[in-house]
Amino acid sequence: MRLDNRIFFDEVARQLATGREVEIRMKGHSMRPLMRDGRDVAVLAPCRGEEVRYGDVVLFHSGGRYILHRVLRREGGTLTLAGDGNYRVREQCMTDDVAGRLVRVLRPSGRCLMCEGLRWRCQSRVWLTLPAILRRYTLALLWRLGVR
Repeated sequence: MRLDNRIFFDEVARQLATGREVEIRMKGHSMRPLMRDGRDVAVLAPCRGEEVRYGDVVLFHSGGRYILHRVLRREGGTLTLAGDGNYRVREQCMTDDVAGRLVRVLRPSGRCLMCEGLRWRCQSRVWLTLPAILRRYTLALLWRLGVR
């Protein structure tokens, strides 16, 4: 059964608003290389926008759609976000637009990466500190190697 994204994510946001965690299979390539399309499952937990900090991956509402991207900057109530695989495109939203925060990533092997864990934080920090040109070439190399 196929479900319209708007209906699906409205329900995800509703579940998060009631305090429940939600699991979403990753779709798209914007969070590569740390999260991959069709492979990983993102576990989101409820979160208030004022709790969000640099480096968090959040589900937010912008331009009529929901997006799961990383917080790059916070200035008062305004967040600047981007996908790990987007080395040029940035989005902005208000903290009130945040529906939830990534707390775990489930791999097909059964391994669970905790987003507050040292491994995830180190991988995220290393990726974010790479210059855009290195990220660009790394993503291109992974794509050519078939690591989707």
